[in-house]
Amino acid sequence: MRLGTFNLMHGRSLTDGLVDADRVHAAIKSLDTDVLGLQEVDRGQHRSGHADLAGIAADALGAKHAMFVPAVVGTPGEGFRVATDEDQDGGEPHYGVALVSRYPVVEWRVTRLPAAPLRSPILAGWTAGPKLMLLDDEPRVLIAAVLETPAGRVTVATTHLSFMPGWNIRQLHLVRRALRVLPAPRVLLGDLNLPGGLPRLVSGWHRLAALPTYPSPAPRVQFDHVLVDRRGQERLPRVLRVAAPAVPFSDHRPLVVTLRDRPGTLKID
Repeated sequence: MRLGTFNLMHGRSLTDGLVDADRVHAAIKSLDTDVLGLQEVDRGQHRSGHADLAGIAADALGAKHAMFVPAVVGTPGEGFRVATDEDQDGGEPHYGVALVSRYPVVEWRVTRLPAAPLRSPILAGWTAGPKLMLLDDEPRVLIAAVLETPAGRVTVATTHLSFMPGWNIRQLHLVRRALRVLPAPRVLLGDLNLPGGLPRLVSGWHRLAALPTYPSPAPRVQFDHVLVDRRGQERLPRVLRVAAPAVPFSDHRPLVVTLRDRPGTLKID
């Protein structure tokens, strides 16, 4: 069983600035994950060629089960409004998160997380040299699915938490509360905008992978995580391998965790 999380940065390459659907398809296919959480996902956006990036990911993995949920309608950085459940379809540009699964989905659950009410100074632009910026926050979304897997029923969720310090911690508590009503074991895949071991300390959940994922050319910080609720954790297969492979787009690297049923040791790639 392979689980992954990937902040796509809407598929844009840091090298040529382009979004190439074939390049996105090939990179996601190479991950060969059974379940993949995606963040910064475009659908119908001019900047990404009006592509359905969640649909591309599902096709690349041969996954029959996928859900994209917009957090906003419009384009971040240019103008947007908060998405609602009624905005799931339609011709407007959408931006949000997605969950793709090769395993059958028994139940989907969506939880919307409000944006921080105030602007905040943020250290951003790591790929070109960090600088302090005053930014507005965006609303966020949690997608959870109860899956039928070789290990039995497993709840897997994905989200992209706020970059606002403190507010992302509040959101993580909301995520944990939302997932507690779904069957254990519970796994959270996502860009949590919290470095290293902080999500484990905040949530009390176990961290399955400890690898830097950002910035992608030479990762120094881990913002992307695979966490498992300690309640029911023993019913998951053991971790065999974790990896953060280089791909030809995004400022994040994907994080992939391989699990197996028999005893094994953790191998860091």
